[in-house]
Amino acid sequence: MSKIKIAIAGIGNCASSLIQGIYYYTPERVGNDKIVPGLMHWDVAGYRPCDIEVVAAFDVDSRKVGKDVNEAIFEKPNCTTVFYQDLPLSGTIVKMGNILDGVSKHMADYDDNRTFVLDGTPSATKEDIVRELKESGAEILTNYMPVGSEEAAKFYAECALEAGVAFINNMPVFIASNPEWAEKFEAANIPIVGDDIKAQLGATITHRTLTDLFAKRGVVLDRTYQLNTGGNTDFLNMKNQDRLASKKESKTEAVQAVAGTRLDDENIHVGPSDYIPWQNDNKVCFLRMEGDLFGGVPMNLEMRLSVEDSPNSAGVAIDMIRCCKLALMNSEGGILTAASAYFCKHPPVQYTDDQAYEMTEQFIDSRVKSLGAAE
Repeated sequence: MSKIKIAIAGIGNCASSLIQGIYYYTPERVGNDKIVPGLMHWDVAGYRPCDIEVVAAFDVDSRKVGKDVNEAIFEKPNCTTVFYQDLPLSGTIVKMGNILDGVSKHMADYDDNRTFVLDGTPSATKEDIVRELKESGAEILTNYMPVGSEEAAKFYAECALEAGVAFINNMPVFIASNPEWAEKFEAANIPIVGDDIKAQLGATITHRTLTDLFAKRGVVLDRTYQLNTGGNTDFLNMKNQDRLASKKESKTEAVQAVAGTRLDDENIHVGPSDYIPWQNDNKVCFLRMEGDLFGGVPMNLEMRLSVEDSPNSAGVAIDMIRCCKLALMNSEGGILTAASAYFCKHPPVQYTDDQAYEMTEQFIDSRVKSLGAAE
């Protein structure tokens, strides 16, 4: 089978984990069984993680631009766990992207090990990005811009539309969940998945699952908080409170959507809390939920969750890519509703995770069967 050819905007920690995973998950390393530890799906329509190929990459850090993407993922300020380092050169060189609002101004207050280093290279134009997407043969553009990069995210969405490639929006700028943007992708018959990737087993999916459990077991949820700390560039970037609005909305709505009764704003707090440099890519979540049991008797739950942030998203990204490929193979465009609901915090339509899981499995099965019938 041919490879799934993808482009990546933003060669940070998440891109590093994704690319390491493409090389890690091969039949030679993990076997070829239906169930492989660490993945939700080993095989989707015949495509395994190792069948994904990065053919174009964009960044604005001079330590990455101009390097082979398989070398660039190990450059600072990337600090995620290296679980597979023996990567061959890919032949794909990281090209200069468009800066726009992709770098927060306060980042200059920190040393070069933690921040982006710009060397005066002119930003790429939309024409530059579209040309690279077309010439590389990319089928899917996955967006890993930092939180708060509203203009940069929209820029790459426009590039995807103009180049005719599917778009995966991993960050909390509302594109798939914005009716105007959704209509653009629908009209162009280009698949889109979004918004804001939901980790494999992270703070939001855990908080949602427990909130759903409260509702199903008849426990009244009175108030809750989710506090997160981390030491990667994303947490450093989010020290600028002006860039947090969409992130907080995305994470909060993901929890509110599965609550039995919607909580008043003062009774729910969900969002990034602080940047702790020595945590690197480790993210620690502190979760508290207070509620009422039978007879109005109070209860509370407290939990601490520690995860390596970027690998926690990589397996989800691999499934998003393969669902986009299925849509492309079936000439299906517009919002991929099931994939967006299952893999993202702020999809156009919120479903419980059980519902979204069943919808996604049905999407995969029906599209695979459709391809078989077409043959």
